[in-house]
Amino acid sequence: MSIRHSLVDATTQFSFLKAWTSIARCGTDESFLANATIPIYERLVNYPKLDETYLERIKLEAFNKDYQLPKLLGPIEKVRATFVLKRTFINQLKKRVSTQLPTVSYASSFMVTCAYIWCCLAKARNDDKRLAFAIPLDCRMRMDPPIPAAYFGNCIWGCVLTAKTTLLTGNQGFIEAAKLIGENLHKMLMDKDGIVKDKLPLEELLSDGIPTTIISIAGTPKVKLYDIDFGWGRPKKLERILLDYGASISIDAGKESEYDFEIGVCLTAMQMHAFVRVFNLGLEPYV
Repeated sequence: MSIRHSLVDATTQFSFLKAWTSIARCGTDESFLANATIPIYERLVNYPKLDETYLERIKLEAFNKDYQLPKLLGPIEKVRATFVLKRTFINQLKKRVSTQLPTVSYASSFMVTCAYIWCCLAKARNDDKRLAFAIPLDCRMRMDPPIPAAYFGNCIWGCVLTAKTTLLTGNQGFIEAAKLIGENLHKMLMDKDGIVKDKLPLEELLSDGIPTTIISIAGTPKVKLYDIDFGWGRPKKLERILLDYGASISIDAGKESEYDFEIGVCLTAMQMHAFVRVFNLGLEPYV
């Protein structure tokens, strides 16, 4: 399945899939129409200045008979792997953050998972350059007024932060990563002017120079894609092709338990070997 964030986000995609699978299983749309909320197609998010900024920076293509879809030609030297963070380990990470960083308000499962993966990726790189981390945020309930859950569109924003890899590779690397993520999320979500400004999320970051690597996240554990069933059973495996072409990692709800997180990673073979070692090393005290 291919989606464009110019049209939808993960929440909208999941709602569409639930409608599709309901109709596929029942043979008609009667059950879906009786039990589901009809999508809202009006454009509820309107930031004219932000639209102008995007239009100035993005090359627009005219959809005519000569238009050809871009070919996906990803780097051939990369490999991909899937890792699972169990709920018990995630809870231990949350406990560690709440103990060592009592002032951090956002010690959620997703936050500590991002912090753990970020420091593992930093250790796999093993250099002293700047490493940026971009966290997508669902803004539906954070807008003023809130956007209805049935909104059919894209309502995500980004929290982007950066750090030297050397800061993340020490004994306190995980705590440093959690502190950066927690403080930046708190500052962004509690801003009196609102979560969305008339500027791109990367503008402030790029003002200090372009980071060597920007790690972005595909997917969200909020949606349970392993529960999608067209009538022939639950999915056997979830793979996000985007990892080969853009996002560095994916985070989704686990197959066996929605409280486990399934992490997709795409790296060079050398970096993957190092990542596997540091990822498993962090799990050892809790296995």
